Amino acid sequence: MRGRRGDRMTINIQEHMAINVCPGPIRPIRQISDYFPRRGPGPEGGGGGFGEAPAHLGPLALAPPAALLGATTPEDGAEVDSYDSDDTTSLGTLEFDLLYDQASCTLHCSILRAKGLKPMDFNGLADPYVKLHLLPGACKANKLKTKTQRNTLNPVWNEDLTYSGITDADITHKVLRISVCDEDKLSHNEFIGEIRVPLRRLKPSQKKHFNICLERQVPVCARLRGTTGRGPWGDQVSRTFSLPPQLASPSSMSVALRGISCYLKELEQVEQGPGLLEERGRILLSLSYSSRRRGLLVGIVRCAHLAAMDVNGYSDPYVKTYLRPDVDKKSKHKTCVKKKTLNPEFNEEFFYEMELSTLASKTLEVTVWDYDIGKSNDFIGGVALGPGARREARKHWSDCLQQPDAALERWHTLTSQLPPAAGALPSA
Repeated sequence: MRGRRGDRMTINIQEHMAINVCPGPIRPIRQISDYFPRRGPGPEGGGGGFGEAPAHLGPLALAPPAALLGATTPEDGAEVDSYDSDDTTSLGTLEFDLLYDQASCTLHCSILRAKGLKPMDFNGLADPYVKLHLLPGACKANKLKTKTQRNTLNPVWNEDLTYSGITDADITHKVLRISVCDEDKLSHNEFIGEIRVPLRRLKPSQKKHFNICLERQVPVCARLRGTTGRGPWGDQVSRTFSLPPQLASPSSMSVALRGISCYLKELEQVEQGPGLLEERGRILLSLSYSSRRRGLLVGIVRCAHLAAMDVNGYSDPYVKTYLRPDVDKKSKHKTCVKKKTLNPEFNEEFFYEMELSTLASKTLEVTVWDYDIGKSNDFIGGVALGPGARREARKHWSDCLQQPDAALERWHTLTSQLPPAAGALPSA
């Protein structure tokens, strides 16, 4: 209906909220149903009036929020349209399997194939590969990578990547980040898309198949996130910080980013507790008290996903053990050095001759070091087992004393510093 010239047109609030006022073609807002729930025509909906949708709104505006968001919702609680996106561009899908073997403490990741990846090269194709990271944790220490498939948008990998030292505690709070990237020989590799899978969705010894669409990565310069709590599924809910528009110069932008990142780091430490230590890898230890030999047998089996300490992205690790308190420093044992690796296998055993009653008041200190020629060795991480230890370390020690002549193997997390029960670190 057209009004007479000079008359002022009136628009009701529903039509006003349903119009995107940004420059460009007029289109309905995707979340209009969240603001104005409507009922369809008929006896249940009550016909016209306020519940009747305007004729110019398409089915998209009337769809429920679940249909707009798809089968899965954002795990970190961020908004759906939190960054600019091109709805006509598809990033592709990734198909993979995950299996958590509780007996061997391993996570098996089978990267199968991808379909319809976004073209990244001038020839309209890409050279894709897949990277895996376990979060939270040091990215370099737990990164796994597939081979690169050349000139294809539908790559087939069929590769098995395995994480060792994955415990039940890791399954409850860690997230597997799967990134698909395009390899470029003459420049830096380009990011295509990613998928994040909370490990708590896996059941022990049951393979789970995934075929999920890749998602874009939110630019760091646009927003930063800090942990504020957990959502209905136990997922971490993020707090979003948008930088003010007046920070236009690169220097002011970098200062703002550093300030916000420091704030988020302090906030995370406060919320997770004062005892939070940085993870530096895992170590598999074997403990057994021999009644015949009257002593403790300590086995250094292997390490996994150690932090890289050298410029080449690797370390030259070795392990030292002490039985505290040790005034004369006679309890020191040391393994051989494994060159250029983050997943060394030692398979060495050390023996401490001691009565079982005396051993109950001792603390076993295990530290991993990076060997350097001509300078002091770098401390990678350590763990202390004894009556003053925490969680799995304390349980492993007590089980060893309560079950003589039984070899008990357990994985332990290496942290950036030893807990107070171990005392001061020894000199390298």
